[in-house]
Amino acid sequence: MEPLEIAEKIKEKFPEEVREVKEFREQVSVIIRRDRIRDIATWLHDDPDLNFDFLKDLCGVDYFRKKDPRFEVVYTLYSTKHHHMIRLRAEVPEEDPSIESVTNIWKGADWHERECFDMYGITFKDHPDLRRILLPEDWEGHPLRKDYPEKGPEEEWKGFLEVLETAERLKEYTWKG
Repeated sequence: MEPLEIAEKIKEKFPEEVREVKEFREQVSVIIRRDRIRDIATWLHDDPDLNFDFLKDLCGVDYFRKKDPRFEVVYTLYSTKHHHMIRLRAEVPEEDPSIESVTNIWKGADWHERECFDMYGITFKDHPDLRRILLPEDWEGHPLRKDYPEKGPEEEWKGFLEVLETAERLKEYTWKG
């Protein structure tokens, strides 16, 4: 099935949720409201004609001062049975940067959602283990937000000296060739 056909099926099934369909260089994105992402994703996964059984990617986007709502969570879905693909872009407002988790549909969403949370501060409701994945737990801020300071936080991360001390202690165990 062609991506525009899939987009039309989504619009037919969820007319109130689809805000826009965009096509660029043969890639189709369906821009949706975030409120029913789990329902839409479940339908895309379970419908035998669509069978989107593989979540290729999930990432965040920050449109700081360029678009409202400020954030999007982008889902790139693929069907290994039918060999077709679609991209969902769920709009997420700055005032409440949260969306339902899709880990109950695609287990592979687990780490992608954690990375999106870590880097953008978007929380995923009902995620089984939503905590930082790339940065230390006590890190402040979300580095991929457009308003994050270019040079990082003004204060040095509290755990930095501890990391240096540990590295120095472990030097004696380093292979020297």
